[in-house]
Amino acid sequence: MKKDIANLRKKLSGILFLLNERQRRLLVASEALALGYGGVKILSDISGISCPTIRRGVAELNKIDKKFLGVRLKGGGRKTVTEHNPDIKQILEDIIEPDTRGDPESPLRWTCKSVRNIAELLEQKGYDVSHQTVAALLHDLKYSLQGNRKTKEGKDHPDRDAQFRHINKVVKSFLSKKCPVISVDTKKKELVGNYKNAGKDWNPKGLPEEVNGHDFPNGVPKAIPYGVYDIGNNSGWVNVGVTADTAEFAVNSIRYWWKTVGEKLYPKTKALLICADAGGSNGYRSRLWKRELQKFCDSEKIAISVCHFPPGTSKWNKIEHRLFSFISINWRGKPLRTYQTIINLISATKTKTGLTVKARLDKKVYEKGRKVSEQEMKLLNITKNKFHGEWNYAVRPRK
Repeated sequence: MKKDIANLRKKLSGILFLLNERQRRLLVASEALALGYGGVKILSDISGISCPTIRRGVAELNKIDKKFLGVRLKGGGRKTVTEHNPDIKQILEDIIEPDTRGDPESPLRWTCKSVRNIAELLEQKGYDVSHQTVAALLHDLKYSLQGNRKTKEGKDHPDRDAQFRHINKVVKSFLSKKCPVISVDTKKKELVGNYKNAGKDWNPKGLPEEVNGHDFPNGVPKAIPYGVYDIGNNSGWVNVGVTADTAEFAVNSIRYWWKTVGEKLYPKTKALLICADAGGSNGYRSRLWKRELQKFCDSEKIAISVCHFPPGTSKWNKIEHRLFSFISINWRGKPLRTYQTIINLISATKTKTGLTVKARLDKKVYEKGRKVSEQEMKLLNITKNKFHGEWNYAVRPRK
């Protein structure tokens, strides 16, 4: 008997370390069954595996059950970092949000902070995680690692990054007070008719959509989508104009959003924050933009704060990659034959994160070249911020 146990010890010592947990458990249980009475205790002494584990292996050999198909039982092993710290993803978003970049035609985002730096910042906040874990969390949040490359839209302003941080600070302040924060901009104009629309759509094989062979922009009706993205509510509103992209059109689009959606979502608010580009119909130099905002303030009795992105940074506006990119994805490959087609496709835009979009057709005629005199500007109730007052200012109702 002693000789048999010695041979068994020698055999197991040469194989057990090559096996995983379940395989070791079953092998030792099989040898215990072969020895008969007292075999569990003998194999426990030889292998170092506990008696309860060997008995569990015996039970598995006697009756194979679905729950024993894995190496470990369901729920076994170390818990993930998100199970230990359910709020770590939100903390990670808060850390990288001020430095987030976005391509307007892509739902992916990227960050200019390294995963090691982010891991150090998380450690300062009491979360002990490795840089590999940070990388995995970023992938879960739809971030991706990009090459060391710049997308340049013009010469960078020296206070560009400082303005980004200022906007981020003001946005967080408004959201913490349950006040609406909207990102606004005009999407590129679209030809209305049987014209090619970039992208591909599913159609029966050999039967693609037939469109005109050439685009003739002169005299062709155009759609001018002006978007309003509610950052706190993750919802979009698009006013589709038919004449011109003017400051009056831009403010009317915001007014339509407020009367249709915003006023119902925020019935008690007396303040609104608008994040807009530096140029275009909502540019910081436009007198008409400011005068129309003043009219809006006076009629709705609501104070409006405005933060403009620095020149050459329009792609970082949230509306680009949180609303416009998904609209482009939704109607890719579909000819925009009528205004109603455009309204329907915009309204049908949805995302897994809960984005919903509403749209309306604005048939009002907007005149180009409208001037605002110096005397009219003096009558406006506008307060400039100490930091770049040309970009950051508040418009309040006049008494």
